[in-house]
Amino acid sequence: MSDDKREWVEAAAYILLLLLAVVASQHMNVVVSGSMEPVFYRGDIVIIEKSNFFGIKELNPENVQKGDIIIYDATWFPEPVIHRVIAVEKDKAGQKYYITKGDNNPSPDPAPVYPSQVEARVITVGSNPLMIPKVGYITLWLKGL
Repeated sequence: MSDDKREWVEAAAYILLLLLAVVASQHMNVVVSGSMEPVFYRGDIVIIEKSNFFGIKELNPENVQKGDIIIYDATWFPEPVIHRVIAVEKDKAGQKYYITKGDNNPSPDPAPVYPSQVEARVITVGSNPLMIPKVGYITLWLKGL
């Protein structure tokens, strides 16, 4: 192989690696609290499917079910929340919403979660969430959380 071809192949490999890293990083979320212990702990990284990944709908938030662990924009907390759906209900207007709760919390979250608030769902195999333990502590430290 000529040097020019080798350089192009190398450049293409680096670009592909960078693209894979960007896609992979967008499908990971760091756990910032202990509210879901013992399922996962602060600093764990969970693998997620997003409701909107650069215009691609990997997850339809309307299809979330009881038992799913979701990441949502809470009206009562400044950061996205990772909690389990404990009930699926409808309001007086007939609109679906979710009741969520951290597995380690004594009571449900203070406000309902509508599908429009759902950012992602944690991917599970059987009933076990896909995660990488403790690696996210670096991110928490850098963000000062």
